[in-house]
Amino acid sequence: MSHPVTTNPLIIMLINMTVVFLVLIALGVVINLIHYIDPTKPKAAPEEAAPAKPETVSEPEPAAAAPVEEGISPEVVAVIAAAVASMGCAGTVKAIRPIERNNWKNSGRNAIQSRG
Repeated sequence: MSHPVTTNPLIIMLINMTVVFLVLIALGVVINLIHYIDPTKPKAAPEEAAPAKPETVSEPEPAAAAPVEEGISPEVVAVIAAAVASMGCAGTVKAIRPIERNNWKNSGRNAIQSRG
């Protein structure tokens, strides 16, 4: 039978930790390499020059888009409407608005007040 090279636990620990950290560094390099050559990254489209319009024709400028109001996004409205429809409610959703609920805040206050 062969004899172990060393029985000193500190040297064995250093060898094992060196191997682990070298593997971790190698994995980090591989991850960075994958990020560098990522085939799923969208390619930057070259900017194309817009065709020049004749200056003699004056076209009205398009109207500016209405400012978007802060609130619920259309995607959230669609999800809420789909959830209501899946529950079997007939008709259309007429309004969706957030309501203010202070249940958790009030629950904490009540718990603190009931202790003392």
